Amino acid sequence: MSNNVKWKLEDHVNDYIKKELGSLGLVNQKDFNVESNMSDFMKEALKGSAKTKNKTTFGKPDFHIEKFHTPIIIENKLHTNKLIAQTKNGLKMDEKSIRHFAVNGAVHYAQNMIASDKYKEVIAIGIAGDSEEDVAISVYYVFGSSAEPKLLSGYTNLNFLENKKTFDSFYEDATLSEKEKHRILIDSQELLKKHATNLNVLMNNHNIPVDQRVVYVSGMLLSMQDVVNKNGEVKGRGLIPHDLNGDQYEDDRDGVLIVNQIKKYLTTKQIPVDKQILMLGSFREAISLDKDRDELIQLDKKVAKLIIDKASVTKQVFTYIYEHVYSAIDGTAGHLDIMGEMYSVFLKYALGDGKEIGIVLTPPYITKMMSQVLDVNMDSQVMDLATGSAGFLIASMETMIEDAERTHGKNTTKAKVKIKKIKEQQLLGVELNAKMFTLAATNMILRGDGSSNIQKGNSFDRPPELYQYFKANKLLLNPPFTFEENGMPFLEHGLKFMEKGGRAAIIIQDSAGSGKATKTNKRILKNNTMIASIKMPVDTFQPSAGVQTSIYIFEAGKPHNFEMDTVKFIDFRNDGYKRTLRGNYEIDHPTERYQDIVKIFRLGKTAKRNPDFHYELWNLDEVYVEDLITDSGTDWNFEVHQNNDTTPLEADFMKTIGDYLSFEVNQLLNGRGEYID
Repeated sequence: MSNNVKWKLEDHVNDYIKKELGSLGLVNQKDFNVESNMSDFMKEALKGSAKTKNKTTFGKPDFHIEKFHTPIIIENKLHTNKLIAQTKNGLKMDEKSIRHFAVNGAVHYAQNMIASDKYKEVIAIGIAGDSEEDVAISVYYVFGSSAEPKLLSGYTNLNFLENKKTFDSFYEDATLSEKEKHRILIDSQELLKKHATNLNVLMNNHNIPVDQRVVYVSGMLLSMQDVVNKNGEVKGRGLIPHDLNGDQYEDDRDGVLIVNQIKKYLTTKQIPVDKQILMLGSFREAISLDKDRDELIQLDKKVAKLIIDKASVTKQVFTYIYEHVYSAIDGTAGHLDIMGEMYSVFLKYALGDGKEIGIVLTPPYITKMMSQVLDVNMDSQVMDLATGSAGFLIASMETMIEDAERTHGKNTTKAKVKIKKIKEQQLLGVELNAKMFTLAATNMILRGDGSSNIQKGNSFDRPPELYQYFKANKLLLNPPFTFEENGMPFLEHGLKFMEKGGRAAIIIQDSAGSGKATKTNKRILKNNTMIASIKMPVDTFQPSAGVQTSIYIFEAGKPHNFEMDTVKFIDFRNDGYKRTLRGNYEIDHPTERYQDIVKIFRLGKTAKRNPDFHYELWNLDEVYVEDLITDSGTDWNFEVHQNNDTTPLEADFMKTIGDYLSFEVNQLLNGRGEYID
């Protein structure tokens, strides 16, 4: 076929791609494959049961490559005008666009693969053309099942597939920078808040009690999961909106179907029976107890475009969650506390700012930062004795998994074994509140069953053997601030059971460090060393609560030497964000500041020598000071130690003299000054 011959069939595009791959030295059925000729692992990832409406056998991309550490999916179409369908807001991912456009189809397959939890990233390539001289190629890096993929605009041919070296160079360009990752985390958080607000309105319209709403949501999310056993074998598919028909027979009511599906999921996962009983009790009360919610009614306007006919309240809420929230549970923003974000929105409506019960959940970018400050890695044993919805454990688990994949390589056998151990043995959480326990367990289960050591109970009454056997070397806390002494006893109790040399961090109302918790503070310092105090913005927990907080960091098992052990005091009140009821606003480089704060903690003023430090954003002399503390337990906050030196410097003197002389000259020129001899 000459270069000028117009293609008439899609097979001609297929032939062109085979020829191009062959010219790069890639061999068919060895280096690349066509349609269904793929590994069982990829076939499983492409099963329609991932998160698609139509659950068919499995997807069949036109071409795929599995020889590199990241899979590559290629979809092709006849005619260049079939390359891509998009709007100003991004790719169109409706069924028509997916079927008829190359890029949209490739990204669809890639997102399903990520939604299956078998891959965290996929390269999607769309190719469309009319002849060998008229071919268009677009390459995308896909990193989540719902996030907009990243276009690699500099790649308009397939040459980067030639060998491992060329692919690795491409991969460096493709992967996300820390700034991009932080942006995704914030965007995901804001989008989740939006959907949580809409869900809250939907459930309020149908009189679902406020205290049941977040459990309602978490149970439905569990029921959507494919039923997978401990060995990763799929034993049944999750529920989809089509499964809820509004039947009124007791065993077939929509709410009952959902709770039964949750039970099947938990049993197959071999979740401990006592934990199942607690969770199922909460889910039954919230989802299936009220029969009226399962009767067919007119559609709420929030779901009118998602459902064709009348539907039960249960199905309407389920459908909204399925379409807008379920897809958010993937690797896009792994540090995001899905249930915590839901809870925070619902709590605002239920209890105003949440102060009445003292449960205020830590934002995900702060849980991530605190895990980094403690240098959490794949070998850490991480404990949280006031678990809440498991935000700290989620952030730590993601940090540990990233370290394991960095060390052993993504999807390698060693990495998989280590990640399994991390999820099953290296995280410990204890939560007293029954609903919060259910949320925490659900949150961790949704992320691959990291729920093994989430325990229901009072942290202070748990058997000592629990902590002694676990051997925590990292402790992360945001205790309920209505607890005695602002919650500092949680820190004291946790430190008591930590390995010597372990690190602990607590975010707490900083009145705890200035007089509200002196008894506990004194006892803590007798056995542990205070390392740092980071003063946080006063609006950190807005809109849930407006309180001044600090992060206190300790080394376990080493008594504080008040004459020798200096403490790092850091002022982080300007973290770059302005928080309002409407959301977070970036006003002063928050992404860079959250990267830098970890460097300041580790390096102090020498952080400015780090090539990745954004020195132009900081006056380290103003925001960082090292100083001694006393044994009073009342001088733990930055403002006590900040540099207020008023001794005039030579530069100050020279400026004052200059200002005076300028004044006198001005007076003389205007005929009002005294004569100076």
